[in-house]
Amino acid sequence: MKEKEHTGREFRPLEHKLVPRHEILDEDTLKKILSEYNIEKEQMPKIRVSDPAALAIKAKVGDVIRIIRESPTAGRAIFYRLVIA
Repeated sequence: MKEKEHTGREFRPLEHKLVPRHEILDEDTLKKILSEYNIEKEQMPKIRVSDPAALAIKAKVGDVIRIIRESPTAGRAIFYRLVIA
């Protein structure tokens, strides 16, 4: 299969104004979140490793992503997702 030619016009989902900020949590932060909500990692909502935002931040299966959305009603809404295959 031929390698894709780079044209400088690649899609960068995290630069789009409607895509919220995504970041991978470190182990210490993850432990605090899990104990705060009294849940196991596997009980978290899921996101596929093939999701464009997960690909953009180079998330791996088993990582937990924090998604920070600006909201007109809540101000700032934070969500967590477990990366799955």
